[in-house]
Amino acid sequence: MPPSRAFDALWPRCVRPSKRHGLALAALALAWAAPVWAGDRLLATYGVTQIEGAAGGGLAPWAVIGGRGSSDQVGASTYATRLATQAGYELRAGGVAVGVHDRLELSLSRWSFRLGEVVPDRSLEMTTAAAKVRVVGDAIYDQDRWYPQVSIGVMHKRAADGALVRSLGARDLTDNDVYVAATKLWLGAAGGRNVLANVAVRWTRANHFGLAGFGGPSQSGHRPMLEASVGVMLRDDVVLGAEYRARPTTLQTRDAATQALREEAAWDVFLAWFPSPYASLTAAWVNLGQIVGQRQQQGLYVSGQVGF
Repeated sequence: MPPSRAFDALWPRCVRPSKRHGLALAALALAWAAPVWAGDRLLATYGVTQIEGAAGGGLAPWAVIGGRGSSDQVGASTYATRLATQAGYELRAGGVAVGVHDRLELSLSRWSFRLGEVVPDRSLEMTTAAAKVRVVGDAIYDQDRWYPQVSIGVMHKRAADGALVRSLGARDLTDNDVYVAATKLWLGAAGGRNVLANVAVRWTRANHFGLAGFGGPSQSGHRPMLEASVGVMLRDDVVLGAEYRARPTTLQTRDAATQALREEAAWDVFLAWFPSPYASLTAAWVNLGQIVGQRQQQGLYVSGQVGF
């Protein structure tokens, strides 16, 4: 698909390789749906869709469960995301998620990452199937308790194009990221405005989020990586915030030739708008750090979400 194609063409490209999985998630939502459909949660408190498909911010998963369903409802959402940087890198991602009784979240996403000037006319692909379970707390309604909402999640990732990925030094094409996320919302904490904070620890050995496989000559096991988000609700339907995500370096060795494979932390500043209870639009300025020799890769991130 040419880079100039309109953003609304993103969704079909992303999900076509995993259409059967999307249909399975939709069937799951219908099977579990109670007579009362989703829609009882406060606007914006369920977050947007994180790039790997989980409910949260753009870079980091939160402890909240996706969809608008409350404790006796089933909710679902779908999203499409595009991120482009100055070196010609372009990420297109899309997926679906189902939230069951505000307790369990299941999601599926597909990534396509165009390599731009580094490898012209070539893309890396990745599929992520994930699950998240709320363990304790309620990020919104437990205002009289000090502890946050805590969830545990796992993301099963599969990178495509094995020949290219292994040529970079990756050990495996599939692996699991496991994370623990803690999220808390303070009502009226900043001049009458609501404030949300999230901290997550992810055990991972993913190279470039998993697009370049998992593990390498400098690291074979999983390492804990810190992720954090903070947001202020400027209005009931507008959230301004920032995020940070640490990334492991597993492909770089002492050989100078592999210096280009060193990874750096990613961060963003975002503005999320919820024009209705069923849709959101997020724009962010994202810095991905070094990507295969290209330093300070920054660009505009745009993501749309529809849910119920």
